[in-house]
Amino acid sequence: MNSIPGSKWKRLAPAEAGFDPGKFVEIERWLDARAEDRYRVVIVRDGAIVAEWNRGVAAREQIWLASATKSIFASVLGIAIAEGVIGSADDRVIDYYPQAMEVPAGCGPKSGRHVFSKDHAITLRQLISNTSGYMKPGEEPGKVFHYQTYGMNILTHAIASAYGLYDSEDPEGSPGFKVLVDRMLKKPIGADWGYYLTNFKLQSAARLNIFGYYDGVKANALDMARLGWLWRNGGRWGERPLIPEGWLNEARGTAPLIQANCPEEQWQYGYGFWSNDHGKLWPNLPRDSYAASGAGNQHIWVCPALDLVVVQSPGPYEKQEDLDRGLLALVVGALR
Repeated sequence: MNSIPGSKWKRLAPAEAGFDPGKFVEIERWLDARAEDRYRVVIVRDGAIVAEWNRGVAAREQIWLASATKSIFASVLGIAIAEGVIGSADDRVIDYYPQAMEVPAGCGPKSGRHVFSKDHAITLRQLISNTSGYMKPGEEPGKVFHYQTYGMNILTHAIASAYGLYDSEDPEGSPGFKVLVDRMLKKPIGADWGYYLTNFKLQSAARLNIFGYYDGVKANALDMARLGWLWRNGGRWGERPLIPEGWLNEARGTAPLIQANCPEEQWQYGYGFWSNDHGKLWPNLPRDSYAASGAGNQHIWVCPALDLVVVQSPGPYEKQEDLDRGLLALVVGALR
């Protein structure tokens, strides 16, 4: 469990890693039949690569992780709290990034979307759990699970501002959130991913410098697997603790605010991670499993109980429930 890859991964044959070789061959056949010759899948067990399949996508190509980067945001937030730069996840965002509230009517992403008085109470925990209601009329902070990008942008700008790395007057010239990701995660685990800033096309008056500029990560599948292996090991890279284990354990479970205020079918999201702790997301998979997921069929699925990390970048399916019935079910079913 504690073994980590060096500059190159150790590799194990499926049988050595506890898989039935015959069933394992069927996984690749299944992918070939459904992925239209374009997929990358990596399976890791015991700190070693058991499978690396690349079809129509170069192994080294870096693809945008889209919302899968939110799990990186959650990891950095936990580290920032441990370093004492952020006092608590329950601190108000306005105390770190007061500019977040400088979006009056007519300057938001669309008509009717702007900062309301209720938004002044938003906390960092509400942002990372997608329950903030930021610029959403009628959504009180912490009361509604509503997946959104702008709240996550506010989160990364707030954390970066706490370290003196983001200036809303110069968003493209600021060092930005990526400096933290580099120091806290990328370099310690030996990854080589890249970064991007992106915006939606909005009305000309939209204050993108305030709530825009998504801090994205672009990576190859093996670097995604490094992240998954870090999470699988409770935030430790070998003997070195990177992400506080208690924070990660909380982040990968359904957020308490969602459990307290949302219907049970929504009990499947934590702090930047999709969670199966209540069996609502993947009923046929272990309850301790969770994932970083994003558009473009980007998934890093982690299952500590089975010592497994499965990466898809891209793959045949985009919906979470399809993974339960397809790729992940086949991988788990191939274990002896």
